[in-house]
Amino acid sequence: MKKLALIPAVLLVVASVAPAQMNQDKSKRPSPPASAECKFSDGKTVKIDYSSPRAKGRKIFGELVPFGEVWRTGANEATTFVAGTNVNVGGKEVPAGSYTIFTVPKADAWTLIISKKTGEWGTDYPGEKEDLARIPMTSSKTSGLVENFTINFEQGGKKCSLRMEWENTSAKVEVMEK
Repeated sequence: MKKLALIPAVLLVVASVAPAQMNQDKSKRPSPPASAECKFSDGKTVKIDYSSPRAKGRKIFGELVPFGEVWRTGANEATTFVAGTNVNVGGKEVPAGSYTIFTVPKADAWTLIISKKTGEWGTDYPGEKEDLARIPMTSSKTSGLVENFTINFEQGGKKCSLRMEWENTSAKVEVMEK
């Protein structure tokens, strides 16, 4: 009987702790949230939301992030790609909408994967059947160590250069408004 009386008390504690966990300050995470936005000359945008892991002295590409395997491209929740207009990414047509992005880093080139499936946790690559496109990215060495994984856009009228940098590597692809 005492055990049955304890159940509502345990449920009350769980119910009060769960919302606090859900509303945690994401900026205090080891890989805090970040975003990048490309704003075309007509005001339409492409926005990427991601979490930015830190190198912390680790060897990143080729070890923590193996070459030739699908990488979540950030940390925590899946990295989102939201196109407010139809765009061309590295020669591939991407209709306006919400997507998840992954990458396949290699020592000399990367592949950007735009997945139609959204809402998954960052490590849950849904497989090639959900790929909208696989797009080659150019890869180069950075001039110095990049501690925080970073995604940014270099603006340019009707196009932007999407750039991802971490450790000593930079990968890039052009994004153009259609």
